[in-house]
Formats: sequence, structure tokens, C-alpha cells
Amino acid sequence: MPLVTSKKLLLDAQEGCYAVGAFNVENMEMVQAVVAAAEELRAPVILQTTPSTLKYADVDFFYANVKTAAEKAAVPVVMHLDHGSSFDLAMQAFRAGYTSIMIDGSPKPFSENVQVTRAVASACHPAGIPVEAELGKVGGKEDDLIGGEGNPYTDPREAQAFVEATGVDFLAVAIGTAHGVYKGVPRLDLDRLREIRAIVSIPLVLHGTSGVPDDTVRACIARGICKVNYATDLRIAFTKGVSAYLKEHPDAFDPKKYNAQGREEVKQYAMEKIKVCGSDGKA
Repeated sequence: MPLVTSKKLLLDAQEGCYAVGAFNVENMEMVQAVVAAAEELRAPVILQTTPSTLKYADVDFFYANVKTAAEKAAVPVVMHLDHGSSFDLAMQAFRAGYTSIMIDGSPKPFSENVQVTRAVASACHPAGIPVEAELGKVGGKEDDLIGGEGNPYTDPREAQAFVEATGVDFLAVAIGTAHGVYKGVPRLDLDRLREIRAIVSIPLVLHGTSGVPDDTVRACIARGICKVNYATDLRIAFTKGVSAYLKEHPDAFDPKKYNAQGREEVKQYAMEKIKVCGSDGKA
């Protein structure tokens, strides 16, 4: 089916008390793997690209891959810009055909975050494209700004004011997750999440979920998370598959052979996480 926007999918998830898995893809094989996982489990799914991925190949390349996979699928597929780092990049993705946009103004002061988020929402909403934003600071490598003063976690009252001021559709909250590989088991502030949910009505998003125990993810979903992002572990899964193939076949030179094993590892990982999100059978 044609690409769909994320808004109805996340509102349905909010009403049904589950989440939609959002998977960062780096190449054609990962796109194929995630969509195949969603097809097998009859689940809606979100595929996303970050600014660093879009430096490797631009928005048109990735949009074409995901659009093609979506049109061959019988489940809803969203193409989402993850951690859009500027108004200009958000507009590039919007014009390319992305059906969901994130603008991440969290490195900026509150007022500037409001300003850029409101600008992106005002540009996207007339075309029916929903916008995600972030308040607070999710640690790790996606944003090199971590380490400033103050509490990096999302303040519930600020979240309420931010949503009202921007008209944003979804909000990524900082409750203790981080991008990249965790050095230990992350400890999330579930009470804070509950407080945010009590006064913010739009769907909430959990970033930095690779490495977070599945039971903790489920606890977050029970407290209002409707979109769960996975990135690092997909890269690890793909590399695991390729490495295993090359170890067994050291003379291999056909990328189709080893990439296929990477693709299968990503598919199995995506299926596991779709089940954790509870979105299997919801397409």
C-alpha cells in the first residue's frame, strides 16, 4: 500500500495501549528486513533515517527504498525523519515525500526549541504531515550536546507548555535512555513518565531503546509510550549476520550473499521488538 502518515497509527496505539516500533534503516537490506518483519506479524511499522544516515545517502535515495517496499506491502508503513537537526533538513525530507517528520530542537534553549518546532509544524501540518519533537536530552551519540548544566530529563510542566505552544503531534521524552550502546542496565524514571502522561495528551515517544530490557519497555508503554525507537541494535544485528557469513565463507565476494544474512538477522530482531511493542496483529 502507499506510504501512510504516523498520526493515525500512533493515535490508534495510544487508544489500544500498545506502541508502534520505529526502526532506523541504513541500507536497502535493512528496509526489506523491517518491512518483511512487519508483514509476517501483520503490524504497522515506522522506518526512519537520521541526519548522519542522510549524509551517507540523501533523502531521495532512502525515500525511494522505503516507498518501494511500502507499495509491495499489505501493512501500513511510515517514512519518518528521526532527529531532524534543522528546519532545512526537515523541509528536505518533507519535500522528498517523508510522511512523518521529527525536528529535534532539544539542544536549544526552551524558547528556541519552541520556535523551530512551531515553524516545522506550521510548514508540515497543511499537507497533513505530523511532527515529532523532543524536550529534555536523550543522551548518547545522536546529539553531541549532552553534558550541559541542569537536569536533562523532561520536566512534566515544561512538556505541557511546550506541546501547547508548538502544536506538535508527538513528543519524545527524556527519562533516562541514551543512544548507542549502554555500559550497564539503564534505569528509567517511570514515575516521571507517568507524570508527563497525566498532563500531556499527545502520543509519547521513547528514544534510545536499543539495550533497554523488554520488560522495561513494556512498562513504559503501559505508562503512555506509543512509539518506540530502535537503531543501534539493528546495526549490530546486520553486522552480526554479515560477519558470520564471511567467517564461514572467507573467500566470499558477492555482496548479495553476505548482505542476505545480515538482512535475515535484522528481520528476526525487528520481529522480536514488534512483539515487545504489542503491535503484532494490529495492521
